[in-house]
Amino acid sequence: MLKIASLTAALGLALIAAAPAVAQQKESHLDRIVKTQKLRVCIWPEYYAISYKNPRAGQLEGIDIDIAKELAGELKAQLEFVESGFQAFIADLQADKCDIGMFGVGATLARARAVEFSDPYLITSIYGVTRKDHPKVKSWNDMDQDGIVVATQLGSYVDSFMKTYLKKAKVLSVQPPATREGEVAAGRADILMTDYPVAKKLEATQDWARIINPSEPLAVTPYAYVVAPGDQVWLNYINLFVKTIKRDGRLLNAARKNGLEPIVTLN
Repeated sequence: MLKIASLTAALGLALIAAAPAVAQQKESHLDRIVKTQKLRVCIWPEYYAISYKNPRAGQLEGIDIDIAKELAGELKAQLEFVESGFQAFIADLQADKCDIGMFGVGATLARARAVEFSDPYLITSIYGVTRKDHPKVKSWNDMDQDGIVVATQLGSYVDSFMKTYLKKAKVLSVQPPATREGEVAAGRADILMTDYPVAKKLEATQDWARIINPSEPLAVTPYAYVVAPGDQVWLNYINLFVKTIKRDGRLLNAARKNGLEPIVTLN
């Protein structure tokens, strides 16, 4: 009987000791942000019109930089940007290096196994970029022809999609440090495939570049904000925030400011 009483007492002490740890684990990011008045946002500073560090001004700009400022304002929190990227953001969120990822992250089923996504705020398709003076490629229907070389980023969803989509044209899968735009500019490829923000960057920064719109939406991908799993309170808040900025016009204004109105979704 004494042994049972001792075990019961020890178990009770263990549960009491573990209680603060459990409570700490269950603390929502929202509660912590409100208490600390600090919002940490993971970004990729190379994403033109999304979360881009302008090399001339040395300042961050883009739709998600603007929206992150709006979110911090709603929370009355100081905004801290944490540099991340598409290869690192899942680990960064799981390691609690940031509270949210805001840099045009494609909401895919594969990623949803490790993180949670907000409602989408942008929806993009695949776009082409060719040279203004290209003698053959003037429209999307000119692309899938014998002798046409289409550059894609090796390993990207665009790369795998175009390999099944194209029947006559050749896909050139470009591996860094080579670039798709370098292949097109040099004449080794006739057109490159990418998403809308990158296409806009090339059109804005390269004298030779011209966007080719798809004949129909292809490999449509929603872009959403992303948080670590298991924090429904924080995800609910972010979803309500997204709905709010859609309704009050802030999202549309930010999209217009950054040239992304064609792919913004207000539904």
